[in-house]
Amino acid sequence: MAALHFPGESPAYRAARTALLKTEEDLRRQVEAVAAARRRLPLGGPVPEDYVFEEGPRDYNDRAPTRTVRLSQLFTPGKDTLVVYSFMFSQDMDHACPMCSSFLDGLDGNARHLEQRVNLAVVAKSPIERLRDFARARPWRNLRLLSSQKNAFNRDYHGDAEDGSQNSVIHTFVKRDGRVHHFYSSELAFAPSDPGQNPRHIDLMWPLWNVLDLTPEGRGADWYPKLS
Repeated sequence: MAALHFPGESPAYRAARTALLKTEEDLRRQVEAVAAARRRLPLGGPVPEDYVFEEGPRDYNDRAPTRTVRLSQLFTPGKDTLVVYSFMFSQDMDHACPMCSSFLDGLDGNARHLEQRVNLAVVAKSPIERLRDFARARPWRNLRLLSSQKNAFNRDYHGDAEDGSQNSVIHTFVKRDGRVHHFYSSELAFAPSDPGQNPRHIDLMWPLWNVLDLTPEGRGADWYPKLS
């Protein structure tokens, strides 16, 4: 491929940029290799119970009564894959996690596209009306919000930490022969982080950090998104 050139660049800039391009190509191949290895995972364990969640209408402004829905009912006809995000917003927290909220801002915008291929839900251990109030205030429009306040989903799938605090984890479940199995969870959230870094277990799905990584300032050593 012929090297690109931009107005006013120096030979030193072009040499450094060409070297960086090689590392970007290597990273692209590594990202695909990881994704391919993930797709080859054997089937995980069957879910221990058909968890019952509470949810309201998809229109957050609709004040119709909430209802219960089982995990198995989150699979719509023709789609045997379910992606679930564990949102750090329990009934014991004064405020929702700002980092989770930032991630979900982006997921809300992509939900309609994702749901053409997979089922998608966001689970939090908080009363369903509290979740819906928060969604209206963001404002979100497209996320399927579920309360796990009255079931053991958070405990079983590590949304609850041992000290009672919350973890953010993204999960994939699949339906095979009429039974729901666990397929993948972002276990990198629980692995030791490199010095000066957070776990970054969902960073590849998060526009915020990927855009900041394009800048000379980078992510910043101590900057984090806020709720307002």
